[in-house]
This record gives sequence, C-alpha cells and structure tokens, in this order.
Amino acid sequence: MQGRRSWRVTRYSGRTFPAGPSRLAVPAMLGLWLLAIATTVCQSQTTFSSLHPERREWAFNHLTVHQKTGALYIGAVNRIYKVSANLTLLVSHDTGPEDDNKACYPPLIVQPCTEPLTATNNVNKLLLIDYSQNRLLACGSLYQGVCKLLRLDDLFILVEPSHKKEHYLSSVNQTGTMYGVIVPSQGQDGTLFIGTAVDGKQDYFPTISSRKLPRDPESSAMLDYELHTDFVSSLIKIPSDTLALVAHFDIYYVYGFASGSFVYFLTVQPETPENSMSSGGSSNDLFYTSRIVRLCKDDHKFHSYVSLPVGCVRNGVEYRLLQAAYLGKPGRVLAASLNISATDDVLFTVFSKGQKQYHRPPDDSALCVFTIKDINARIKERLQSCYQGEGNLELNWLLGKDVQCTKAPVPIDDYFCGLDINQPLGGSQLVTGHTLYTETRDRMTSVTSYVYNGHCVAFVGTKSGRLKKKEGGGQTDQATCLRSLPERPHNAVS
Repeated sequence: MQGRRSWRVTRYSGRTFPAGPSRLAVPAMLGLWLLAIATTVCQSQTTFSSLHPERREWAFNHLTVHQKTGALYIGAVNRIYKVSANLTLLVSHDTGPEDDNKACYPPLIVQPCTEPLTATNNVNKLLLIDYSQNRLLACGSLYQGVCKLLRLDDLFILVEPSHKKEHYLSSVNQTGTMYGVIVPSQGQDGTLFIGTAVDGKQDYFPTISSRKLPRDPESSAMLDYELHTDFVSSLIKIPSDTLALVAHFDIYYVYGFASGSFVYFLTVQPETPENSMSSGGSSNDLFYTSRIVRLCKDDHKFHSYVSLPVGCVRNGVEYRLLQAAYLGKPGRVLAASLNISATDDVLFTVFSKGQKQYHRPPDDSALCVFTIKDINARIKERLQSCYQGEGNLELNWLLGKDVQCTKAPVPIDDYFCGLDINQPLGGSQLVTGHTLYTETRDRMTSVTSYVYNGHCVAFVGTKSGRLKKKEGGGQTDQATCLRSLPERPHNAVS
C-alpha cells in the first residue's frame, strides 16, 4: 500500500522485552522495542545498534520472532536474514535478483520462455515459522511466486517446490497483498492456509486456498491443495465475470491468524455492483469493503467459508478501510470492560476513514478492538439466519447473482463447519469493533500489543514514523520521547 514506511531495525542496550506472538509485520514489532527505547531515552543515555538492508532500495518487508530462541528472521527484497536478539547478523540467504518475466508461465525455471528476461528483484511476501518441523517458509515475487523451505539454524534450502501449478502462488510484486497461516497437526502433516492478490490472473492463482505441508520436505505432495477434484476443492478463485464487471477487482489479504477451531483472514476488496452494469474508471473510483473471512481448520471442501464486513464508527464517522491488524490478549483490565476472559483472543485493528481510495487512504484513521467471541457470535447468527431460509448468500463477487438461502433443519452450534448447501456464505451487516482512538492527521499504519501487569498496551505506528500507545482502560498518548530518536527511513513495508 502506498504511504507505508519501513523501519530501521533498532535495539538499545541493557533491556529485554516480554515474549510475544511471533508473526509480525516489521513496524508492528518495532513498536514493542520503541516503547522501551522511549522510556530509556527519557531516563538516561542509551546506545543503539541498527541493522540496515544491503542496499537502500532493498526494503525490509516482514519480520518474525522465534517464540523459544528469540532469533529474528527478516524477509527483505532479495534477502532473508537471521539475526540475534541483539541485532547481530547471524546468516543471510540470497533470493534475488534473478532473470525473470512476469509473462512467463510456467516460469523459466520449469521450461524455456520466449519473453525477454531482465534482472528482477525478489520481494519477500510471506515469512512463516513452521515450528513443528523446525523450518522457515519464505515466499517471494519471482517466478510467479515460488516459495522456499529453509532450515531455521542456517537458512539452508530444504526444498524449493517449483514443478507443479500449485507451486506458484502469485506474481504480484507488492508486499502486503498476501498472508498465510500454518496450522500444525500433532504427529501428522501440517496445513498452509494462504490468501493472495492475483492481479487479474485468476486462472492461474486461487485467491484463497489450503495446501499440504508434509513433514518430509522432499515429499512430492509439498504445497499441493488439500483437496482438488472436479467437484470440490480446497480453494476459491475469482470468477472471470467479476473481473469483467469490475476491471480492477482483487482481494488484498492484510492479516491472518488461527484461533480455536478456525482460521481467519482480514481482507480489503472492491465492492461489486448488484446490477450487471460494468464498473469502469480507475481503482480510485471504487468503493472498498473490509471483511473477515472464517474457515474451519479441517475443512478441505471449504464449505465453512463465511465472510462478513468489518469496521468501526465514532461520532457517526465510519472507518472501513483496513490498514493493519494484530491478534492479542486483552489483559485483566480490558477484558473486564469487554465482558470477556483475560485469556480470550482480541483483534486490534487500524482503519482509515470511508470506503474509497484504498491505495491512497485518508489520514483520518481509527484504532479499534474486536473480540473473537463477538465475531464468532455474529457469524453464528448469519449461519442460523441463512439455514432458516432467510435472504440470499450475499457473495456477489463470487456467485455473480443472488442465490436464495436454503431452509434446512440443521443445528448450528459454535463449531459448525458447513454443508454442501448455503455455501460459500457472505453477509452485508457490519461487524462493528470498539473504537479506542482516532487520529486525523498522521495516518496509523500498523498495530501490535502485549499484556503487562494485567494491562493491555497497544502500540500503533504512523505514516510519518511516529509511535503512539494506548493502555487498556487508560488514556491514549504519544510516546513523545521518540522525538529524540532518528527519523525512520523511506522504504514501503507491509
């Protein structure tokens, strides 16, 4: 997304941080570091160590922290880095540049291509730790989106699947358009749920799918769809009719996570008109909707696919353009105000105002929190309504027409995973979060949180490189001590 900035990876001496979730975008994770930096700068002299990309234009795109060892893995343009907790570079792995052309399909690494080849950067778009098998999944933009499995210890290539159609995930070269969730299985092969923008190549790439992650890295089934037959598959593709109706239609996957029995994705996508009139003009003319998508972890047929719009409101102003999200715990104080347990999951989100200009969003933005319990309750209500035969499936971009819900005497409990009727299911009733804070001038672009002494502390990074914090049950303030820190650098980041 335009307007986002990457952050120089910075650590100050003499302080450690509480352990937290491992899968973070770069600016979100730095929020944790910068809080303590701000505290130390106010109190005493502090020394800093920094890590920079090898070239100015080779931006850091993703960062993940190993939950047990504390090692940092950084996905950048043309590089994967392993870094110690004190930011000492331990090992790096080159991923580019390589000769490529986005029109080569299958990629030239599989068969010769007649298109002209040029040296092309490899933008890291996905970086996930597979804890059950001690390996790192790194996916880039080269060769139609090929992934690698790297050994965590030394970033040695375990396998680079590249010989099946399923191995190519997306040729989109922007970061922030793809998200993945690894679901481990005790003593069995794991599953990778992945959502990605397809850039008009809907015949090549599904917008969302689940894929096999065998324990054996050399297994021929690596990254195969969990299920793929003539009738049902563990994937969903954008129909050609939708692209004919809305020329710039795509689905951008901003965040994803697993909670309980489900996998969730947060997306932003253009709205499709209810009539058959084509939507011309530029992408800035479109209205966008932010949605939460839920699937059961073990649903290979995708019968459990449900999608509802999400956003938040303050003083009558709607914030509907999702910028970032983070799954965390509420802590005792915030949990009490939300009427949930301190061990329940909550979703911190950042939205920009309105539903237009997603690629150049307004600076007016809001920090909101959703409880997963409330999201699941709203999904359950939607399922119950449809199985009572009320209304339509409301998934116009996928179904292309109004499809009536089918009445069926099926009990819908909290773990219902769908049938071969009333699926896939959408909805139009907004799931509204609790608005914690709004910012009118310096757009918020990232968010993270952690719990300290029963209090949940959320941090947001802004377009200009500032950090703001919000304590659950307290007032929001800006970490003003950050003014003494160097300005954040220039590069775009997811």
